[in-house]
Parts: sequence; structure tokens; C-alpha cells
Amino acid sequence: CPLTGSSSINFLQENPMKEKAKAYDSNEPEKPAGHQPSIYTPLKERKADFLEKNQERHSITSLSRSKFQDLPSTGKQSQPSAKKGGESQRGFHKCWTLLLVLLICISFLYGLWSGIPSLLDATLSSRDTQILQEFRARMKKLKNTYQSQDPSLWKRTHVLLEKHLNASHLNLEPAILLFTAGQEAEKALRCLSNEIADAFAFSQNATTIKINGADKTILDSDVVKLEVDDELSSGFREGKKVAVVHRFELLPAGSTLIFYKYCDHENAAFKDVALLLTVLLDEQSLRKSLTMQEVEEKVRDFLWAKFTSSDVPRSYNSMDTDKLSGLWSRISHLVLPVWPEKGLPVEGCT
Repeated sequence: CPLTGSSSINFLQENPMKEKAKAYDSNEPEKPAGHQPSIYTPLKERKADFLEKNQERHSITSLSRSKFQDLPSTGKQSQPSAKKGGESQRGFHKCWTLLLVLLICISFLYGLWSGIPSLLDATLSSRDTQILQEFRARMKKLKNTYQSQDPSLWKRTHVLLEKHLNASHLNLEPAILLFTAGQEAEKALRCLSNEIADAFAFSQNATTIKINGADKTILDSDVVKLEVDDELSSGFREGKKVAVVHRFELLPAGSTLIFYKYCDHENAAFKDVALLLTVLLDEQSLRKSLTMQEVEEKVRDFLWAKFTSSDVPRSYNSMDTDKLSGLWSRISHLVLPVWPEKGLPVEGCT
């Protein structure tokens, strides 16, 4: 029957294929010796070798791929981090460099700035020393010329004037000296006050303002006040350092109130200057036995009588006791007596 024939043919065709598959898939052990080996045995061994090699190749390929995949990612990650690390390190070095340069500059500027005051101090100190030496040399010469004077006159004059010449001392008020003498020492009073003032001025390369009260006695008090104010203010502004007012007692009484402005202890118009006033007493002589306080009281009483007496000229009427008390407190800081001197020039002092 055709059906059967085809079935048998198919069976015969499929049977070898099945057996062949069995040969590949079977794990049975080899037949004992003497048994005829199957023609499919070499195919079985080849399949096992093929599968084993294929598995090894697959594992190697997988490993290579994993390494290949890991390497780029690692490189990509390490490269930016390396860049970042390098940049941060460079930035760190730059910051330290800038900081070091800044510290060096600050140190240099500080040294320069701190050195400037030292240089100025050294310059001022040198000039201050030179001024003091010049003043002392002149005063020493005067002391040798005016040998009759009391030692306290030189000592007190030195202390007060040198304090103003010393730049390390801040001058809060002018130096005020009042020299007085009896009639017999009129020439010594004028000469000595002039020369002490000149010694003070010359040591500072300056000149002296000189006002003579005797020249202003008969003038109106207000006029004299304006004249004295102008002479003192203009002279001090021009750089003059000392003024001598001779015969203070001969000034019109009211005009003397201008010295409030120049002799005040706290609010003087000029603080780095000196004013020397002279008062010639009516007495023929001053006893050398008088103390400094007694000399001061004698001058005070004399000015009181001179400026407040009822029989004085009209120009004196503007003075009263209160005003005179204020004036006296300003001009009597240091009152020094002057004794007569022998051997002074006959023509006197300018």
C-alpha cells in the first residue's frame, strides 16, 4: 500500500536521525572491548570538545568584555578627578603664593612706615639738641657777663625756657617771665631781658619782638591795646618766638588787658612762644635778702597802686581790681629780681 510504503520509508529515514541525536546526547559509557564501536562515537567526542571550547571562549569573551567595559569607565572617572586634583593643587599653590607676597608687602610697608617716624624723631631730636645747645651756650655767656645776678634767676629761667625749646614737651601755654628791679638796676634790667630773649630767639633762628611801654604812656588806652595786639600777633605769625615788653608799668592801664589773650594758661593765642615783661619799681634798690615771694608781692602791690589809683591819668580809668587780679594771675607765673651790674656799656642796651 502506498501509505505503508511511505511510512516505512519515513521511518527508515527518521531512525538514523534519531540514533544520531541519541549518539550526540547520550552520556552512556563506551562499549566493552570486542564490541564493534559505533560510527557516531567520534561525533560525540567532537561535540563535547566543541561545547567545552565554546564555553571557554564564551567565558574569555565575557571576561574581556567586562574588562573592556570597566577600563573606559575607570579612565573616564579617573581623568576628571585627576584634572580636578591638579587644578585644586595649582589653586592651593597660587593662594599660598599670593598670601606670601601679601605678607612680604605688608612687612615691607610696616617697616617703611615705622621707620619714617623714627627718621623724623631722629631729625627732630637732632634739631632739638642743636637748639638746646645753642641756647645753653648763649646763656652761659650771659651768666659770665652778668655775674651779680642771683643763681636762682639762671636756674629758673633755664628750666622754663628749655622746656619750651624741647620738642619732646607739648607746649600747652606760653612761657611768661616777669623781671623786676629797683631804679639803680634799670640798665641791667633792660639789657638782661633783651639778651635772654635774643638767646631764646636766636637758638631757633628767629628774632625778638620788642615793645617799649615808655613810648606809649600818653596814648589812649584803646589805641595802645590795638597797637600791642597787632605787634604781637603779626610778629608771632611771622615766626618770631619771643617778645619783650619793657616798662610794663608805663602802659596805659586798660591796654594791659590785651595780655589776657597772650598770657592765658589755657587759651593763649600762641602757645609755643615766650613773653618777657619788665617792671621798674619806684624804689631805689631791692634788698638781696628778699625772698622770691616777697619780691612777687612787692611787684603786685606796685602795679595795683599804679593802675587803680585815683590820681592817675584818664587812660587808666578802664582798669579795676577784678580785672587786675585776672591779669596778675596770668603774668606772675615767674617773677625774678634783677640786681645792678658793673661794666655794662655806657650807651645801654638796644
